[in-house]
Amino acid sequence: MGPKRIRIALADDQALVLCGLKALLGGFEQFEVVIEADNGESLLHQMTTTAVDVVLSDIRMPGLDGFGLCERLRQLPKSPPVILLTTFHDPDMALRAAEAGAEGFLLKDASPMELVATIEEVARGRTVIAPISTDLLRTRYAYHDDAAPSGRFNKREIDILRLLAGGYTNREIGQAIHIAEGTVKNYLIDIFDKLDTRDRTRAVLKAITLKII
Repeated sequence: MGPKRIRIALADDQALVLCGLKALLGGFEQFEVVIEADNGESLLHQMTTTAVDVVLSDIRMPGLDGFGLCERLRQLPKSPPVILLTTFHDPDMALRAAEAGAEGFLLKDASPMELVATIEEVARGRTVIAPISTDLLRTRYAYHDDAAPSGRFNKREIDILRLLAGGYTNREIGQAIHIAEGTVKNYLIDIFDKLDTRDRTRAVLKAITLKII
């Protein structure tokens, strides 16, 4: 018997995109598409009888969209991680995805191997928020997000930044990497200082812009 395959639920209101994703992922032996849906409500309904490891969903869908789907899934006791896909190069999208609780965010013009790598990383419990246009971020936000950090980031700090981008609270971050909530706060103080930012949102945006995460 081979290694356990990653069971994937797909949601996209465009039939051609849905079929294309299923065909693409079906070409990799480590994946198994077990749910196909054209909106969030349909996906949630099918999940009542079918277990999945990763949800791959478009953001803009009629009815329950990708953001709403993330928020509904977070209310479940054991919810699978969600990767949100979009065609729009909008700096707010990545931030909204993180705030909604998505563990992954990827533009639809990503390469097939980028998609495969993102699914595998998210299935392992990692957070993958793909970088978006630095120019758009500079235009939208007032702080100098292209300034180099004042110090190097160690692995623990990068893990915390990734979880921060995924919308995790200090307590949830501590539980995920097995440290006290107070220790998370101490790490965040150092992270904010290195990035010269004042809060979580700006820290995530700058970390994405500088490709630290």
